[in-house]
Amino acid sequence: MTTLTLPTANQERVFSVASEESLLPIRQTPVIKEDMPLEERVPLLLIRDLLRLGWCIKSNSNKSLELVPPSNYEKNVVKAAMGYSRNEIMDRNNIWINSHLDLARGNLAPGNDALKSEICPRIEVCETQNQHDIFRIFRYSWSSPSSDYVGRRIRLLIRDDGVKGSPIIGIAALGSSIIHIHDRDKWIGWDTKTRTNRIIYMMDAYVVGAMPPYNYLLGGKLISYILASNELRAIYKAKYTNAKTIIKNREASDLILIMTTSLYGQNSSQYNRLKYGKSLIYKPIGTTSGYGSLHISNETFNAMLQLAEENGCNISNRFGDGPNWRMRVIRSACDVLGLNSDVILKHSFQRGLFAIRLAVNWKSFLKGESQTPIYRNLPLNKLVNHWRDRWFEMRKRNDMVVQKVREFSPEQFTIGKTNISSLEQNCNIPNTAQIV
Repeated sequence: MTTLTLPTANQERVFSVASEESLLPIRQTPVIKEDMPLEERVPLLLIRDLLRLGWCIKSNSNKSLELVPPSNYEKNVVKAAMGYSRNEIMDRNNIWINSHLDLARGNLAPGNDALKSEICPRIEVCETQNQHDIFRIFRYSWSSPSSDYVGRRIRLLIRDDGVKGSPIIGIAALGSSIIHIHDRDKWIGWDTKTRTNRIIYMMDAYVVGAMPPYNYLLGGKLISYILASNELRAIYKAKYTNAKTIIKNREASDLILIMTTSLYGQNSSQYNRLKYGKSLIYKPIGTTSGYGSLHISNETFNAMLQLAEENGCNISNRFGDGPNWRMRVIRSACDVLGLNSDVILKHSFQRGLFAIRLAVNWKSFLKGESQTPIYRNLPLNKLVNHWRDRWFEMRKRNDMVVQKVREFSPEQFTIGKTNISSLEQNCNIPNTAQIV
């Protein structure tokens, strides 16, 4: 099994503290002092993050430390890992969140109004500070940690013009695609050179979901349909026509494919069975490799960023540089410390991969075999009508759902921290780390 070895040269203090912490229940947060040198603090933060996931800490004959990952991660382990990161973000932004709760409540629909609505969605691109604030406050309410996506990015508010005041149905966001995902690249038929040249025509949907009370009415599926629409493509083209990437100075206004992932595990209740006609809108194409940085807490990442910057690492996150900036930071910090970043980044969580094929000739276009996209015709109004007939009307016939919707009032809306202890109680993780 792959292990992470942490060398002890000139870092006796780090590993004596780490050994002491490993004797404690792993759910207790190690005492890691803010005034520690970064070369000592960062390894301790990494140890803490990995122990939370059930990694075992061992000492070997060379008096160095080895961390061994579990064979797989349970769903509640993934949720708890997200919860740690989310709660850090909540603490850091608590004043802002509390000061914007009224803004959120003022943009939500009373339950009875949503039930009476025909649901008439309108896509609103976030451009003003007020729009970005609405997106931000609602994003904080979800169980997964929010982050500032780098590279190309579009944030969307989906409003219901069927209700007075056009309240928010849900939010969505697109960002630059991850450079390398094995199953995706194999499905498309990419080699490295072609991927480098053609990935500019893809985006990742990294936020897709509904707000109450529309979430009870399968509003998340409605937001998912909207991302496949002609109108979404037009928004993208308007934003990126004449916009040039920094690395290759290319225009990025044709959108051919949108990728997204499940939140937990390989299946997704939101994307499964989403069809238009006989065609799946969200086609399952495989899984992520479990390679990423979700398991690295924001506290640890920020310390790694500071360490990398102080050691002269050149890390940018400008338009065109892509969304791999976070992993580049982690790699740079690991290089400074002499740690194997592949081991740290490899042991993340596998997720299901889903593709929205916006063009009929998506494959030949992305492989560079054709230069003009032939787009599927998916008007927003037809997708919405299909959602109403297939999902919305069925949901309104469910008495339990209707009761939940009726009981919702915008004044009830609040944003609380994740209850990590309840998640960890249901995890099959050893109570102590191993020392051998």
